[in-house]
Amino acid sequence: MEIYITKSVADATDFVANYCRNFGNARFIACGGDGTLNEVLNGAIGFDGVEIGVLPTGTGNDFCRNFPKEYDFSDIYAQINGSTVKCDSIRYTTEIDGVKKTGYCVNMFNIGFDANVADMTSDVKKKPFISGSLAYLISIFVNLIKKKGAELQIEIDGEMVHNGRLLLTSIANGSYCGGGIKSNPTANVTDGLININIIENVSRMRFLTLLPYYMRGTFLSVKNIERYIKSRECKRVTVKPVSEKIRLCVDGEMMDAETIRFEIAPKSFNFVIPSVKKEECGLKENVTVKL
Repeated sequence: MEIYITKSVADATDFVANYCRNFGNARFIACGGDGTLNEVLNGAIGFDGVEIGVLPTGTGNDFCRNFPKEYDFSDIYAQINGSTVKCDSIRYTTEIDGVKKTGYCVNMFNIGFDANVADMTSDVKKKPFISGSLAYLISIFVNLIKKKGAELQIEIDGEMVHNGRLLLTSIANGSYCGGGIKSNPTANVTDGLININIIENVSRMRFLTLLPYYMRGTFLSVKNIERYIKSRECKRVTVKPVSEKIRLCVDGEMMDAETIRFEIAPKSFNFVIPSVKKEECGLKENVTVKL
């Protein structure tokens, strides 16, 4: 067993890819949040048999929330002795200043209000005594005052479904964002589909009315909700800005793009599920840890 401490942004991606090329398959446990898991995924993708898991010590830790509560992702011994399940990811291609980039998302993209909230959360959570979830809530209400959304063209499976201003859109593999907000309740990380929400440019009062349902993941039961929120399942999504560049959040990390295309990558990685049997959660033999 080896412990590797990352040194910079994207270092986990480089480490995992180089390790797999030089030594073959391994089980990698990302110690952090969804952003760290994202880096490990992007290093492991394309290497058959590689397994990745997450020890949730980050801000949001949302990807592991898609699995039943009896799985204790904080138990490293249960991670070592756990099994794996084939999970989907979202392949994305961005284009900015003529340069194209391809990557993979493990949990969710957020554009508009949600992305602005995530951007602010990274600063707010640095303040004393403010947890990740509290920082997210504070950022929601600050950004609600500003009410800055986005102006986008959105195509879903080749059909233009939106052209103009909106409050936010989330393009999801998993159900949760922001440390447990169930924004995409029908999303499933093993169903081979992208789940997308488009929230219209609603008033502040309407948004505050819908917010509790949105956070609990029960908004689909609200009467006439389709007037305010479009929720669809699909294979492909294309998002283009009407005017300026897109500011978006990828698994909790910020980036910019001019045009971005999303496509589901079904069963593209092996995700570690912790063991739930107590007798399996101890090391079977002596282990040397190399730092």
